[in-house]
Amino acid sequence: MYRAISEELLAFIQKNPTAFHTAASVRSALLEAGYAELLESGVWRLEPGKNYFVCRGGSSVIAFQAGTDLARYSFNIAAAHTDSPTFKLKERCEHRAGGRCTVLNVEGYGGMICSTWLDRPLSVAGRVLVRREDGAVAAELVNLDRDLLLIPSVAIHMNRNVNEGAAFNKQVDMLPLFSGEEGGSLSGLLAEALGMGEERILGSDLYLYSRDRPAVWGCGGEFISSGRLDDQQCVFAALRGFLRGASPRSINVLACFDNEEVGSGTRQGAASPFLRDVLRRISLALGRGEEDYLRALASSFMLSADNAHAVHPNHPEHADAENRVYLNEGVVVKSHAGQRYTTDGMSAAVVRALADRGEVPLQFFSNRSDMAGGSTLGNIAMTHVPVKCADIGLPQLAMHACYETAGVKDTWHMVRLMEAFFSSHFEETEAGVLRIEG
Repeated sequence: MYRAISEELLAFIQKNPTAFHTAASVRSALLEAGYAELLESGVWRLEPGKNYFVCRGGSSVIAFQAGTDLARYSFNIAAAHTDSPTFKLKERCEHRAGGRCTVLNVEGYGGMICSTWLDRPLSVAGRVLVRREDGAVAAELVNLDRDLLLIPSVAIHMNRNVNEGAAFNKQVDMLPLFSGEEGGSLSGLLAEALGMGEERILGSDLYLYSRDRPAVWGCGGEFISSGRLDDQQCVFAALRGFLRGASPRSINVLACFDNEEVGSGTRQGAASPFLRDVLRRISLALGRGEEDYLRALASSFMLSADNAHAVHPNHPEHADAENRVYLNEGVVVKSHAGQRYTTDGMSAAVVRALADRGEVPLQFFSNRSDMAGGSTLGNIAMTHVPVKCADIGLPQLAMHACYETAGVKDTWHMVRLMEAFFSSHFEETEAGVLRIEG
């Protein structure tokens, strides 16, 4: 059970080298499950009991299930992010260097651990904007699925202090080697992959990704490692739980946002009004008014799913003395007094109740009080959609490395929690009281 779903997760990640590919995989799963695709530019005609989704920017997806008994409805929302730290290719990216070679000019996307990108096979993927025969501009996914690039480290003989701590200049140290003196062009490779002439390529959003294969490993096969576990592990688990759950009195919502790693402040990020606009349009298209919508928000609940830091076996001192978490020991509930995580007493209690229902083990995480932590989707989304919310995730090691590690059991734990969540109905019945039915 645990290993089987972890292998499905790793297969999912391997075919999704960028946020564009992740969103496309979510879209394909939804279409296969019978969901109807909507356009933001189109008129929405919705029916109770039917399932729908909408994409924005090619890298964010919001799907929803309209319940069948919506006299007093609320929204069950799970959010995760499709992007991961990497390097993005600049517009004019091919640069002659060292007298004989061509490197690609890149810039950092998110807070990656630079050293983990050195001396391993890399490739390029993303989207290319092309001119169609009818003159329209269309996005095409591309993946140059081969060992294409490598960022070579400087030999220890030329940098004797490399093992005493190293600083990396992204403009100098992190440029991947692309070709020798007789190499071709990147635009030629892209055109060949797309089966068209270079003149039809008008633009692109292209990123590096590691070619290291995902693995299940450890003495008892207890660990998994892959690129982009943060946050495709939660995207995968939330999608699975979403497709397995159902709540006739609720509108279940799965929100997969891009650009979390760079602050979410884009038109397809959690700081945009994307989620708010979709929820409002759902209510309007189902014949509900503004009062109904605001009442629904008051009873709604969100799970913001993004991975958490497990105790490092060599550096346990980085973890809080008590609020520390471990691989394979369950879903993590994250809290922070400064609201980097949005969990409070009420939302933590709700997650406990859901975990009991789904027989899911829970762990609780807080940063050391003398160390700054990261933030995630929950508190950002709450500025647009003020619903009760808990930040949760799965424990992992080496977060933001290009190859991360997690526990083989924990993906299943998150699927079970999400299924219990999407099979529940929440209703605020009086001040300080939230009824959970399922």
